[in-house]
Amino acid sequence: MTGQPALNLTKEMLSPGSLTRQLGDQMTLAKAYVVIAKENNNLELAWELSAQIRACQQLLSKSAARSYPISPEEAESIIREFSVLIYQAKELHYDSATMIMRLKAQIQGLEEKVNTATVQSTTFGQLAAEAVPKGLYCLGNRLTMEWAMDPDLRSFISRQKRSAKLTDNNLFHFCIFSDNILATSVVVNSTVLNADHPDQLVFHLVTDQVNFGAMQAWFGMNDYKGATVEVQNIDSFTWLNASYVPVLKQLQDAETQSYYFKGGQDPKSAAKFRNPKYLSMLNHLRFYIPEVYPALKKMVFLDDDVVVQRDLTELFRLDLHGNVNGAVETCLESFHRYHKYLNFSHPKIKASFDPDSCGWAFGMNVFDIIAWRKANVTSRYHHWQEQNVDRTLWKLGTLPPGLLTFYGLTEPLDRKWHVLGLGYDPNVDVQLIEEGAVLHYNGNMKPWLKLAMSRYRPLWEKYVKFSHHLLQECNVH
Repeated sequence: MTGQPALNLTKEMLSPGSLTRQLGDQMTLAKAYVVIAKENNNLELAWELSAQIRACQQLLSKSAARSYPISPEEAESIIREFSVLIYQAKELHYDSATMIMRLKAQIQGLEEKVNTATVQSTTFGQLAAEAVPKGLYCLGNRLTMEWAMDPDLRSFISRQKRSAKLTDNNLFHFCIFSDNILATSVVVNSTVLNADHPDQLVFHLVTDQVNFGAMQAWFGMNDYKGATVEVQNIDSFTWLNASYVPVLKQLQDAETQSYYFKGGQDPKSAAKFRNPKYLSMLNHLRFYIPEVYPALKKMVFLDDDVVVQRDLTELFRLDLHGNVNGAVETCLESFHRYHKYLNFSHPKIKASFDPDSCGWAFGMNVFDIIAWRKANVTSRYHHWQEQNVDRTLWKLGTLPPGLLTFYGLTEPLDRKWHVLGLGYDPNVDVQLIEEGAVLHYNGNMKPWLKLAMSRYRPLWEKYVKFSHHLLQECNVH
C-alpha cells in the first residue's frame, strides 16, 4: 500500500525477550485503536485489528504452554501486520497514541503497586497465622499451673502411661504431633465422638517441653469416652539428635540459621517457606513413627488442624497392597503433580522421579509400620534430606520430602477419607464436606484464628467444649 512504512527488524529487535515485549506493546495499542475505530464507524479497520490481536494472543499462549520462547519467524508477520494497521490508524488522524501510551504507563504503575500490596498482604497474613491467640496462650499457662499444683492429676496420668493398651495391636492407634492443646483436643474429641467403639481407640500425642505439662493436664482432666490418651515429650527421645537426624544437623549450619532466623531476606521468596516451623521436629517426627512406636504394627497419623466426622477404624482394615503409606491423592488438576513441589531441573530429581506423578496429602495417613521397616523408609527420608542441604531440590516443608520418601510406596485412598482446603479455599464442594471422613484446614486460615473462614468454622467449633471453666476464664470463644 502506498505510503506504508518500511519495517526493518534488526537482530536486537528479534531477540526472544524483545519480541514478547513488542507484541505486548503492539497489542495494547491495537486494542485502543479498535475502540477508536469503532467510535468513528470504521468497522473494517476495527475488524482487521481484532483479527491481529487474536493471532497475537494465540502465539503468546502457545509460547507460554511450551518450554521455548517465540521465534523471529513466528513473530515477524504479526509485528509487520500490526505496524501497517497502526500506521493506517494514525493516517486517519486517530492520534490518541500518546495519550494511550501514557495511560498504559499509569496502568503499569498501578499494577506494580498492586503487586507490592499483594506481597505485603501475604507477609502480614503469614504473621497472623503464626501468632498464638491470647486465649490459647492463657489456656497453656493455666493448664501448666494445674499440672504443677495437682499431685493427684499427675498420679492419675502416671498410671495411664503404664496401660497395656498403649502397645496392644488389637486396638486402633492414632498419633498426633502438636504444640497446640486446643487443636489437638478437637482432633481427639471429634474422633472419639464419631467412633462406634471409643474404648478401642488409643491416641499417642507428642508435644514439646513447653507444652508437655499443659497437654498432660488437659487430657488428664477431661473424659474421652474410655479412649486411651498418651502424652509424650519430644525432648525425651534421646535418639533424636544431630548425629542421626539430618534436619537437626542442618540447623547447626550458620547459613541455614541465617536463612530462616535473620532479617534482610529476599522479599520475592515466599514467606511461608522461610517459616522456622518447617524445621520443627514436631513436623518431621512423622518420618520416625517406627522409632517412636516400636511395638506397633499400624498407625493412623492425624494433623492437628483436622476434624473427624466418621468412624476411622475402617482405615485399619484397608488393604494397602504391600505399600507403606495410605493417602488421598491431590492431582485432580496438574497443579498437584510432582513437578509442582520438586525442582526437576536438578539432575538428581530428574533421574529418579516422574514429574507427572500424582501428589498426595499429609494430614490423614495410614502407615503400615511393618512394611515401613521392611522398605527402610526412614533411611530414604534421611538420604533425600542430606541431598537437599543447599535447598536446591525443594523448598522447606514436609510434603516434598514425603513425596520422595514414599515414592512407589503410597496406596491411593478414596477421596472422601480426607477433604482438603478448608484453610484457604472458600469453594470446597458442600457435598464433599458433608461426606468427608476427615476435614483438613490446611492453609493459613486455621479455625482457631480470627482469619478462619466463617463458612467452615462451625464444623470445628462443635467439638470445642466452650463450657469448660478454663476456656471461659481464658476467653476462648
